[in-house]
Amino acid sequence: MGEHDIAQGTDSRQLGAFMKSLLADVRALEYMLESGRLESGVRRIGGEQEMFLVDRNLRPAPVVLQVLKEVNDPRLTTEIAQFNLEANLSPQLLEGRCLHRMEEELEEIISSVRKAANSFGADVLLTGILPTLRLADLGLDNMTPGPRYRELDRALTELRGGEFYIHIKGLDELQVSHDNSMLESCNTSFQVHLQVGPDEFVPLYNLAQLITAPLLAASVNSPVLLGHRLWSETRVALFQHSVDERSNTHQARGRPTRVGFGDGWLKSSVLEIFREDIARFRVILSKQLDEDPMEVLARGEAPGLAALRLHNGTVWRWNRPCYGISDGRPHLRIENRALPSGPTTLDEMANAAFFIGLMSSLRDEYGEVDGVMAFDDAKDNFFAAARHGLKAQFTWVGGHSYAATALILDHLLPLAREGLKQSGIETEDIDHYLGIFEERVSRERTGAKWMLESLAGMGNRATREIRYRTLTAAMLEQQKAGVPVYRWPLAELKETEDWRQSYQTVGQFMSTDLFTVRPDDLVDLAASVMDWKHIRHVPVEDDRGRLVGIISHRDLLRLLARGGASNNGEPVKVRSLMKPDPITVRPDTSTLEAIATMRRHNVGCLPVVEGDRLVGILTAQDFLSVSAKLFEEQLRGES
Repeated sequence: MGEHDIAQGTDSRQLGAFMKSLLADVRALEYMLESGRLESGVRRIGGEQEMFLVDRNLRPAPVVLQVLKEVNDPRLTTEIAQFNLEANLSPQLLEGRCLHRMEEELEEIISSVRKAANSFGADVLLTGILPTLRLADLGLDNMTPGPRYRELDRALTELRGGEFYIHIKGLDELQVSHDNSMLESCNTSFQVHLQVGPDEFVPLYNLAQLITAPLLAASVNSPVLLGHRLWSETRVALFQHSVDERSNTHQARGRPTRVGFGDGWLKSSVLEIFREDIARFRVILSKQLDEDPMEVLARGEAPGLAALRLHNGTVWRWNRPCYGISDGRPHLRIENRALPSGPTTLDEMANAAFFIGLMSSLRDEYGEVDGVMAFDDAKDNFFAAARHGLKAQFTWVGGHSYAATALILDHLLPLAREGLKQSGIETEDIDHYLGIFEERVSRERTGAKWMLESLAGMGNRATREIRYRTLTAAMLEQQKAGVPVYRWPLAELKETEDWRQSYQTVGQFMSTDLFTVRPDDLVDLAASVMDWKHIRHVPVEDDRGRLVGIISHRDLLRLLARGGASNNGEPVKVRSLMKPDPITVRPDTSTLEAIATMRRHNVGCLPVVEGDRLVGILTAQDFLSVSAKLFEEQLRGES
């Protein structure tokens, strides 16, 4: 759970005082490790569930503050956006039916949140990235009020020195610039915690790094972002970009990002990670602290190490070390952050069982992994899993190459089963959760695969808005049924009574597959584009993608009437024929307002812009299509 009681601003004395506290916490942790003050011999598990709140149209519902007030549960807290929510599960001793109890608590929390959300016209959805998200949802107006999020956004933006830029290639290609850190709110995860002893932290942390790739390959659930089909687990690429505070100079030097997998095996102590993160990453959140951790230790108590925990919460390793206190005893945990939210709580618990089982058995199988495998291979495996899911190819221990499915089914699943058995987990639960995991892998039916196959089955029928809403509606229906994802039927387009919801704003059905020309292009090019693509309007943009004009078939007809596409023997350029400063609308402009704008200005086309950037186009033909659909609906009603 992120610390919310933080200081605002960049007062140098305040930052200096916080840094002193941070260094004191590191020294105190070093003393605790040397003197055996950290709990050992006990294994506990826990989890954090992030979720989306969606409205009746399956769009983000910024009602988190109302929902939290209604539920009044200390296990729940806010995230950066008002349409995100986080639940913190109770720690469980790793034994008996702990996985079942964890699932029961997860279901109980989601049920109470769903009941409260329903009171505000909203619902709960578990997915790595919400398919219906739009860039317009990621404004500061949807940021959760509170000093943590405002200060985080201010600090990251200031350090970066400009906009956040995303460039991700998958089936589609997405390039987006954004002026704040709300891109982070696109991601939700299910984070698994495992408490380990200080003496075993190093080998177990390295094992966590090793197994995250096959674990992620079988769990991918985030293949789409802002209407683009990208990586199987797009969260991995997006999260790195969304909080990337590096300036151009730092990027040129190859400085690591705050979100990362790491650059080498851990060698001697958890302190290596904490020291590395303090040395590399500037403090971006601080607070006033009065605790002297050594004085607390002298009293025989456990220090909170609040400064260390706050800074650790602003460096997002995919496997993150955590310091905590349970029943008055300080301890260390490994937090696996790579898993996406969803597709169901059953699938999430199956993922957790696989992770915990391998963490409990692989040390006996492999020994110290840093001696049998190159770290670069583990890192490459991780990104291959994020890109390709179960289609990934891995380089494994001993340099052997495996397909992800073969490695999991033939080698790792039996070891995970043995690890859970050694931990004292009930056989019934081992069979249940690992059985779900095995079926998903053997059928190659991850959440990401289900989404992409569902979209492929829809083809280009209906608008993109309707296709992605159909996908999200089917996802929510199956989650509520509690059916693991390998049994989900593909989402199918259906004619429903609420199709009009997909035509309320121009951003829902504008064309984004744009053909444009530049001011200095020949008019002949514009005419050819219109002929080839059967369009009547071509936007004119400059090299930076800013809309500067529009040229229409009528403009070309008038040019031909004057004698052709040359002027005293010189070819005519687009700039001499285009209409500069065309009438435009925004993606959130209502459909009725757009129609009125067209009629008022007597134009047949409206470029759609965000700021000065062209993002789409809307024509009179688009409105005719909507009218035809309405007419068909009326005829069906009359018959």
